[in-house]
Amino acid sequence: MTDYDVLRVFCGPDGGYGNELGVVREGSVLPERSDRQALAAKLGFSETVFVDDPERGVIDIYTPTLRLPFAGHPCVGTAWLLDVPELVTPAGVVGARLDGEFSWIEARAEWAPPRTLRQYATPAEVDALDEPPPGEWIYAWAWEDEAAGRVRARAFPGRDDGIDEDEATGAAAILLTDRLGRALNITQGKGSQILTAPQPHGWVEVGGRVFLER
Repeated sequence: MTDYDVLRVFCGPDGGYGNELGVVREGSVLPERSDRQALAAKLGFSETVFVDDPERGVIDIYTPTLRLPFAGHPCVGTAWLLDVPELVTPAGVVGARLDGEFSWIEARAEWAPPRTLRQYATPAEVDALDEPPPGEWIYAWAWEDEAAGRVRARAFPGRDDGIDEDEATGAAAILLTDRLGRALNITQGKGSQILTAPQPHGWVEVGGRVFLER
């Protein structure tokens, strides 16, 4: 069995929740994309990362069914694990930094895969949502406190790959931040926390707490 770490990314203030992430630090043990895809499917996390160069931060990201050029929670978690100033993804170079208990990355909204950002009137409406049918990647959100930038969100990937609801989604948070043009404090899923901030020239920072599960 290939060795891998399991992280929880975007944990809540008490260290709970967060989205699990598999990281294969020695990507060279599985150089073929088909083998990587097979392992990602077997592990069943929303994403699994293969590190091809730990010093330069070169990474390769897979869901259980497809390869992604960029994804938020895998980059936040892997940057924390490798403690590197940047990650190299197929989409582009992702800046990274650690600030106290938070791991941050800086990326561009156009790198994020398409998502439908669907606003609701109240957090209660978001909480009451049933899982939609597969086919559309939906990020459901509502203001908890608009003046303070606090958001309630849930994410439904719609890929029919076993991930019916994503506990914490960095790429969708980047898209929402880019659309609204302001810093956000997002509570997603059952209790994960995602912080974001727009940056000059089309960049967006997204950060959260990361814990090593195993």
